[in-house]
Amino acid sequence: MTVEIQQVSKFYGAQKALDKVSFTLRKGELVGFLGPNGAGKSTLMKIITGFLSADEGEVLINGEKVTCDHSAIKRLTGYLPENNPLYSDLYITEYLDIIGGLYQLPNRQARVKEMIELTGLGPERHKKIGALSKGYRQRVGMAQALIHDPEVIILDEPTSGLDPNQLKEIRAMISEISKEKTVLLSSHILQEIEAICPRVVIINQGKLVADSPLATLRDNQLSPQQVVFVEFQRPVDPAELIKIPGVSGVSPEGKGWLITSPGTDDIRPEIYRFAVQNGDGLLTLMEKQQNFENIFRQLTLA
Repeated sequence: MTVEIQQVSKFYGAQKALDKVSFTLRKGELVGFLGPNGAGKSTLMKIITGFLSADEGEVLINGEKVTCDHSAIKRLTGYLPENNPLYSDLYITEYLDIIGGLYQLPNRQARVKEMIELTGLGPERHKKIGALSKGYRQRVGMAQALIHDPEVIILDEPTSGLDPNQLKEIRAMISEISKEKTVLLSSHILQEIEAICPRVVIINQGKLVADSPLATLRDNQLSPQQVVFVEFQRPVDPAELIKIPGVSGVSPEGKGWLITSPGTDDIRPEIYRFAVQNGDGLLTLMEKQQNFENIFRQLTLA
């Protein structure tokens, strides 16, 4: 099942939430979807699922255009939104039975049982949703997204707020589902995307800034450069840091600064010299290994 996002733009008044975004998802792909808060991720996912309409461009599923009133094409997608809205006064089986009824499933009792088993809800199946932990509520959300056996699964922050054990279980479930489905997974947890998504799509300020296999992205983005974390005893103006010879970028991190320098020369002696000349005490001066987090920052700080 192929999903084509073609030159999609979306406006909220004068604000452009999406700016001509294009990429393609194919069957059996588990694609990580990343971007800073406000980048347009949730907006695009709602357009893919037909909850919102695009102002420009279009989304095609197997060559057929997705629209808000095209119920047949919308049945091909399963959607778990970020806030995972559920009816807390309903029992798990009761809720899933209602969802199955909305999709007019002929075998919905059997399908509800299958979803409870697939998502590991068995131990809690007789509870009301309001009595469930965050991890089990996320499982209920996964079950409702999958109950009609959609070909395309859109997951918006499915592991938000989960403990490490819950995270591992949900991650394994998503990986298993992606063997047969097309899955787009949005998450703020970069390590999660790095662990299970072979390909990543990154948007920033509504624009596509990366679409690549993760391994290729690492190879292409990790050009020779040094990233140093520095923390001073007193506040320092970043406009002064950028003047240090060899410095190409400065960004805040915690109580200190991330300083980048192109090439292979070590920038730390210059930072030390800056501190001495300005009478600044250094609390930390540490080179950081480049990783996926660094790549994400490079692509989204602009």
